[in-house]
Amino acid sequence: MSTVYLWNPWNWEVFFLVVLSLMAIALVVLGALTTYFGSGKSRIVGAVLLVVGVVVGILTIFLSLDIFKPDGGLIETVIIPTFYYAIAGVVGVAIGLLVFLAAIMKT
Repeated sequence: MSTVYLWNPWNWEVFFLVVLSLMAIALVVLGALTTYFGSGKSRIVGAVLLVVGVVVGILTIFLSLDIFKPDGGLIETVIIPTFYYAIAGVVGVAIGLLVFLAAIMKT
């Protein structure tokens, strides 16, 4: 008798962590650029974005300590979920960019 495996490669915890990590990277990069090239209030906002990006990055590291333990093969743990994580990446970078634009537009 053959066994049918019904599994879902979508992992909400990892999706959330990918969104957070890419948002942190976007905030750090955009905050550093704003701090360097900005003037007046823009420099302050850039520094705040930089600090928030670092804090979110550290939070992401601590949240992911027990999640990334592969328990299957390459296809199940890496290749198939990669498509979903690409979506998470786009969402994370978009959120970081929107936060950046909102902060810059307020100054």
